[in-house]
Formats: sequence, C-alpha cells, structure tokens
Amino acid sequence: MSGRYIVRMIRLEEKSPADFKTWMVRMWDSYYQDLVNAGTTPGDAQRNLDRNKEMLFDGDVLVKGHFVFNALDGDTVVGVLWIADKLDPVAKDWYIYDIEVDEVFRGKGYGRLTMQAAEEYVTGHGGKRLGLNVFGFNTVARSLYESMDYKVLAVGMYKDFS
Repeated sequence: MSGRYIVRMIRLEEKSPADFKTWMVRMWDSYYQDLVNAGTTPGDAQRNLDRNKEMLFDGDVLVKGHFVFNALDGDTVVGVLWIADKLDPVAKDWYIYDIEVDEVFRGKGYGRLTMQAAEEYVTGHGGKRLGLNVFGFNTVARSLYESMDYKVLAVGMYKDFS
C-alpha cells in the first residue's frame, strides 16, 4: 500500500497563569453574549455569570478538579478546553465547561480532535462519563457531538412574546 498519510493529534497543555487570565476575561464575555443570544435577558445573564463565578472560582483560581488547557497542533494553539472532574468517586463523571476552536482553525477537524483528546484525558484519569451543555443555536457543535455518540439529556425551549 502506498500513499501519503497525515495523522493529526491534539496535545493538551495547561494554560500559563497569564494566558489563563486573558482567556478567562474573553470566556466570560463570550458566555454572557451566548446567554443573551439564546434569549436570556441581560440581567439574568449577568446573574448567571455571577453565580457561576462564585461556584467555580476562588478569586481568580478555579476550584479543585478543574483544568484549562490550550489545544495544540504541534506548537500551534488551535483552541481551548476547560474540563472538570465532578469529584464523585462512584459515578466518575467529568464535564466540559468550555471547548472552543479559534476561528481561523474552524472547519478543519480540530473540534473533533480536541473532543477526542478530552475523552482520552478523562479515561486516562479514571473517568467513566463525559458530559457538556451546548446552546441550541450552535448547530455545528451539536452536530459534532451527535456524530461522536453524545446523547441528548434534555432540551430547554422558550417562546419570546416581546
């Protein structure tokens, strides 16, 4: 058999403290905008952010069991992964809080590769299940997760009368 084979892999590397702080500001801004785009009022979106910050952070430091990685192809950062061990010794559930491929690298398979790296990380640390939430309007991400055998647990819906 002849031919050229290209094998791409994503390497996960913890963010440096400076990179983490920069990412955190962008991530909260993006999350707020996603909430508003999904139909949440600005006030409710802000309350959601405040509640999550209080629950997930101790000052500028993530609580135990949370990890934020750069997703790298070689030495090039192509995205980010925020993943957490739910710290349940029986269920061994993990959760993806944020996964994002930088805009210039989208549509090139990096989302799938980053998800695969996340799955390998979880199983390598004894995890048995990996969950996430995705906004309904994010059809590209939803399609990716469904193609990777992620199952829908719930569907939230609303009707706007304004």
